[in-house]
Amino acid sequence: MRALRILLIFVVILGGLFVVADRIAVNFAEDEAADRLKTTENLPSTPDVSIKGFPFLTQVAGGSLDDVEVGIKDYEAAAGDDGRKIRIDDLQADMKGVEFSGDYSSATASTATGTATIAYDELLKTAKSEPTQVAPGVTANVVGLSDGGNGKIKVTVEATVLGTKLPEPVSVLSSVKVENGTVRVHADGLPSFGGVDLAENRVRAITDFQQKIDGLPGGIELDTVQAAADGVEITVKGSDVRLAG
Repeated sequence: MRALRILLIFVVILGGLFVVADRIAVNFAEDEAADRLKTTENLPSTPDVSIKGFPFLTQVAGGSLDDVEVGIKDYEAAAGDDGRKIRIDDLQADMKGVEFSGDYSSATASTATGTATIAYDELLKTAKSEPTQVAPGVTANVVGLSDGGNGKIKVTVEATVLGTKLPEPVSVLSSVKVENGTVRVHADGLPSFGGVDLAENRVRAITDFQQKIDGLPGGIELDTVQAAADGVEITVKGSDVRLAG
């Protein structure tokens, strides 16, 4: 019995040491992965990387990680071909089946899903913010975006008719969707500017707008979008997503 007791104590101690070694190794790997991702994507700050699953060391031995979560704050994505950028406040991605090279210089996830948020003030930059003539004597421009409820964006437009600015801005509820990597905002109806009848295409030249978003980390792409309290919430997805290398 004494020998069995000693053996059990020895096994418990070894198990404890393995757990400690495993956690030290995973923390080191998370820091290394975060630094590599920062360099690969040219990020201004170090992202959060969390490697899920236990034990970590047996996953490493197999050359594949089951689940890696990545969080990037204030990511600047390309907003078209003219060099403009659009800020994504919070990009969270869950990477599944991460395969890495023997020297850990590259890592690729078989699939990825996640979420991102673009604030309304950031999206407003893509709307026509300068007054534009929509009819003789009538100019208008978008001055605000906000949550309209039920997944709609409230687009607020300011107008000037025959040199006189309307006393109150007009608003219209708009639908938002993702199409071919582009966020599109489309008015459900048309606002009235002081009772002046305007051609629909001229009004939509103000109320409707779109924003292409390119160059998300690792090649992930926009999937869906909906209006929320502080901005538009986007889901992202991808396959063969490159984390490093």
